[in-house]
Amino acid sequence: MDRLDAMGVTVDIASLDAGIDEQELIEFTRELVRTHTPHEEGRGERAVADLLRAKFAEWDWEAEYFEADGRPNLVVTLSGGAPGPTLAFEGHMDVVAEGDPEQWTVDPFGGEIRDGKLYGRGAADMKSGVAAMLYGTRALQLSGPFPGRVRLLLLSDEEGMMTGAKAAVANGFVRDVDGVICCEPEGDEVCPISKGAIRLRVDFTGVMSHGAMPFQGRNTLPAMARTVLALEALEHTLIREVGDRPPLGAPSITPTVVRAGTPDQMNTITGTSALYLDVRTVPGVDHETLLKRIGQCVDTATRESGIGSSVTVIDDRPWVETASDTSFVTALVDAHEIVNGARPSLGGVPGTTDGTILTHYGEVPSVVYGPGGKWIAHKADEFVAVDDLKRYALTYAVAAHRFLHARS
Repeated sequence: MDRLDAMGVTVDIASLDAGIDEQELIEFTRELVRTHTPHEEGRGERAVADLLRAKFAEWDWEAEYFEADGRPNLVVTLSGGAPGPTLAFEGHMDVVAEGDPEQWTVDPFGGEIRDGKLYGRGAADMKSGVAAMLYGTRALQLSGPFPGRVRLLLLSDEEGMMTGAKAAVANGFVRDVDGVICCEPEGDEVCPISKGAIRLRVDFTGVMSHGAMPFQGRNTLPAMARTVLALEALEHTLIREVGDRPPLGAPSITPTVVRAGTPDQMNTITGTSALYLDVRTVPGVDHETLLKRIGQCVDTATRESGIGSSVTVIDDRPWVETASDTSFVTALVDAHEIVNGARPSLGGVPGTTDGTILTHYGEVPSVVYGPGGKWIAHKADEFVAVDDLKRYALTYAVAAHRFLHARS
């Protein structure tokens, strides 16, 4: 039996590998992809939750169930039979909508396999990660007793307001966790750092009037335009101040949505309008300070023209960073090298994940690492390489084995 000793922890690779039924793993991932769970529907996760609970019952796993904003969440905790630390794996059950079906060359929810790739919405983001973390944990369990515990967090609404992760923190499900591996697609990079995100709505209030008599009203749109230009200048200033932060890149302030008037009333100056902003931050950017600066930009751009304004924070997700020498991160890095024969790159998450919430609000260190390309999420013809499924499941099993034994 093949055994590999790495940093003082003996890992029985053959035993872990034997515990993963690759064909079953592939078919289960296809079932997950075929289960229609777009985030916009707000109810699709129930079908995935039912599928997961059926698998848990098959393996005699007990799941704790809780709801967040009416959406289902599942937690499974497996004890290895001896005292030790707790390692968590996290995955979300929702996916974004498929978009225009005409842009797809396959059925977005067909789970088709072609040329070694499994296609479908959520194939990479992140139903393959969910499947791999389940089967990796199952392989660890089948290989024999282990110290400590493994906890699986299957959460809802990651593509929205991350209510599942917030509720998991509020309900104490990460209070005793020593580290979380978020199984999002990162293209073989181990990512202990993630950008922060702030979602903002800026409301403008003027006076409605006839388009032929603009002097009788106060048009909010020029004020909005000045605001956009002022925020662009602030973004440039912010980049000069903190610089480019590899591997995350630079901070950004991006207008994404404008709401003002209606085309059927082009002859009317609207009295109200709204601008939505997607702000991304990196280490060195303090969110509270940045919000004050954004507020000052808006006030300066609107006050002199008599336009009222207000800035509302829709969501605030600070950037997070886990030290790369944290024991569960090094266990994951070593596991990747053991399974794949090469040291992985340390990268960064360009967006935010549930790990952002678990780390910032739950005060538990997290790292992001999962099957699928780093840039494939949310695109048409989303796919994951079929070979990634078992490869990642085995890596998760080895990482858990190394971390739990090394800390015991």
